[in-house]
Amino acid sequence: MVVTSGVAVTGTRDGKVIAFKEGETVWCPSNVDHWHGATPDAPMTHLVITGSRDGESVVWKEKVSDSDYYAGQQRKAKVNAVATHSLSGKQQAIVPIAAFTANGDLQALKTAIRSGLVAGLSINEIKEIQIHLYAYVGFPRALNGLATLMAICDERKADGISDPLGQEANVFPADQHSLEVGKDVQTTLVGRPVTGPLFDFAPDINELLQRHLFGDLFARGVLDYQSREIATISALANLDGVESQLKSHIAIAANVGITSAQLEDIAAVLRADAGSKTGGRAEEALREVIPKPK
Repeated sequence: MVVTSGVAVTGTRDGKVIAFKEGETVWCPSNVDHWHGATPDAPMTHLVITGSRDGESVVWKEKVSDSDYYAGQQRKAKVNAVATHSLSGKQQAIVPIAAFTANGDLQALKTAIRSGLVAGLSINEIKEIQIHLYAYVGFPRALNGLATLMAICDERKADGISDPLGQEANVFPADQHSLEVGKDVQTTLVGRPVTGPLFDFAPDINELLQRHLFGDLFARGVLDYQSREIATISALANLDGVESQLKSHIAIAANVGITSAQLEDIAAVLRADAGSKTGGRAEEALREVIPKPK
């Protein structure tokens, strides 16, 4: 089988699945049951060269079900995951979900969400990534991300796959004010009260940040501070022109306990999943904020 455009996948009954791209060839020996096709998110064309025996070249067996196909994709996602030494599987899965939500690549987001569910993220955790990111990438991208998640959940449910819903978001306490909560959260994240020329020039924007982002959103729970910062860094790294904010959130991530090794792994996952430009941007910001000892 020779791929002439796109990316192909092929799998055998033992569950092994491999991917190969344009110009590459896969050979399957005789008497080995296998299936092949495109990835879930993009078309593929190919040509197949076979021999023949007794007038037959191919023995067609049962149709591969959607559930078997997607299970194969999920096993491939596990095998192809970047080898990280300090991020948990769930933390690693947050990275591409956030990155592709940020830049609006919904086809790549579909694959990232499926891999995230396999890695153990609950539906509500992935939902919360989208809700959290609207403060950084806007409502349109967040809403598109939520719609993509909803479609995948419906698709998997129809295929008999039951994904855990997970923890529900917290109800904001009636006796607390989001501004006061937000000031405390902001100070905890940054490590000091936030001041500066920009907020002196436009104090209302800092109050909105404190009231809404750090108060309303961070008080929702579902994701801890570390997970929220992993999502934020991953999203900002996949956007142009926000290097200053990216560096600020790398510093915040360190303040909430994300180690240098974990930050390096985030950059490595971004490089593998979102490309060298995005991974390189994260690596450069990391070097500037937390330089390695000489």
